Amino acid sequence: MKSIFKTIEHKCDLCIVGGGLSGTIAALSAARHGLKVVLVQDRPVLGGNCSSEIRMWVRGAKGYWNRETGILAEFEEENIYRNPTLAPTLWDSVLFGKIKENENITLLLNTSCLDAECFESRITSITAWQLTTYSWHKVSAKYFADCSGDSVLAPLSGAKHRIGREGNEEFNETIGPEIADSKTMGMSILLQARETDHPVKFIPPEWANVYETDDDIDIKANNVKYSETRSHKIGTSGCNLWWMELGGDTEAIANTEETRDELLKLAFGIWDHIKNRQDHGYENWELEWIGFLPGKRESVRYIGEHILTQHDIESEGRFEDVVAYGGWPMDDHNPKGFKANSIDDKASVLYPAPSPYGIPYRCLYSQNIENLFFAGRNISATHAAMSSTRVMGTCSLLGQAMGTAASICFKNNLKPGELKGEYITFLQKDLMDDGIFIPFTTRPISSVTTKASINLSESDKEVLFNGIERPRFENDEGNKIQLNKGDCIEFTYDTQTYIDTLRIQFDLDYKRKSVSPNMKMQWFAQKLHQGSDFVPMKVANTIVRDFEVYADGELVYKDNNNYHSLVKVKIDKDIKKISVKFNDTWGAEKINIFACDFIGENYNYA
Repeated sequence: MKSIFKTIEHKCDLCIVGGGLSGTIAALSAARHGLKVVLVQDRPVLGGNCSSEIRMWVRGAKGYWNRETGILAEFEEENIYRNPTLAPTLWDSVLFGKIKENENITLLLNTSCLDAECFESRITSITAWQLTTYSWHKVSAKYFADCSGDSVLAPLSGAKHRIGREGNEEFNETIGPEIADSKTMGMSILLQARETDHPVKFIPPEWANVYETDDDIDIKANNVKYSETRSHKIGTSGCNLWWMELGGDTEAIANTEETRDELLKLAFGIWDHIKNRQDHGYENWELEWIGFLPGKRESVRYIGEHILTQHDIESEGRFEDVVAYGGWPMDDHNPKGFKANSIDDKASVLYPAPSPYGIPYRCLYSQNIENLFFAGRNISATHAAMSSTRVMGTCSLLGQAMGTAASICFKNNLKPGELKGEYITFLQKDLMDDGIFIPFTTRPISSVTTKASINLSESDKEVLFNGIERPRFENDEGNKIQLNKGDCIEFTYDTQTYIDTLRIQFDLDYKRKSVSPNMKMQWFAQKLHQGSDFVPMKVANTIVRDFEVYADGELVYKDNNNYHSLVKVKIDKDIKKISVKFNDTWGAEKINIFACDFIGENYNYA
């Protein structure tokens, strides 16, 4: 039956379905590398689980020196500068603004993908419904990417996929059940509370669950409380009540609405317990917000050329085609969630994972649909491996890798599975130039940089051009040089030399002590509960705020309000001398620099 509603047609190079962090970052990465992108998002905001609709903290690899950078760091730095009190809707605006300012991206919000047209083993177009305009959108593209989390393009295209937990024998894993099943990790809704200076009353809805005592929430077995997992000690750096989790033992997608209803009863009941049952010391706290959109941990996963396993993670993922990394423990949530009821039936079990471990490019494209990429929690991984890779910091890196890979495929007319060999080297270089750390790999430095005469000591030049742009172990202060305010780095050539782009990697304060005294805010610039001890965020004092660039004595660039740790300055001219003068920081006494060199598409690299 022909619809009476209009159909709007789009043609692009890459169509991305899903606007969580992985999809948003993939879109930006691809667009910045020249692709025309359509980003289809079924919600009114971007960000997925970290958006104002769900408000889960971004978490990633353990260890401050393994902090995720690239576009994710750009987002965080923008949020710290514009939104120091960390209002969740202003975080939404950071993501929205970055997407909207890029002319290569068409953003379709409130738009759900409902159909796909395929020819042989390719997707040719998708059709989506935009709720707010009552219109259909048909998007034709050379490449498609599924960052929806639920892998909506899998059933629409026939892409190979799986759901649930593998049996131990299939991949010889020890995490998960002995026999395969269709169970998943559950979903949660979060609540946000704020401490005031006066008593605040809370009246729960009549349909909320009732938990009279801590024993109704905590698990007891042999008189040993299981309270650390079900802690309800909220605060600025306290628990976010993640354990209000249900739905893993039912159909992960089909029963989302019913699970949401049960989660609301649970969440309101828990807040009623905290406020009104027993004395928990939260008399002055008020409930500011409660989520009505569940945050999902797991549903459908694609099957790619490689399936990442528990053993890949435990052996550090030393793949030749590593393009991203993880470092969160294998955090295997019980499908029963809140209904898990004994010491031997825990809500979650943490299995150690090395940090970092590598994730290969071969996990980011379909085994049987030749123009389909994916990134996020739906990559090609077993349930056990996905229990680590699913966290949003890791998903962000996967999105940037996938978006950059799509740009290389487009420019070289490759199918995703044909990006191998030297193209992997190009991909890794582009990612590192864009601020991504890739474990077991160093960033190559252009010969245009190294052939210059540079006014630094040999030891400083060795550090500046070693291709390592962060600390590599606890209390490591290496891999950066220190200058005084007002100092210059000067590159001098014997003859006129074409300089494409100046690239500078400042110190983003990996320990985050200058950014916030609140522990959870040091991990990532987002908050949930706000106690009286909350302190607004500050730009890292190690970032250079004021600097100038001169080409043959002429000022070609000046920024006296920079708040980003990675800076690229387009030069695009023949010169004999480039001078970079560093005037001031956001508070540090010294100028800390991890890299300062030149990049360009046609340069040779060591």
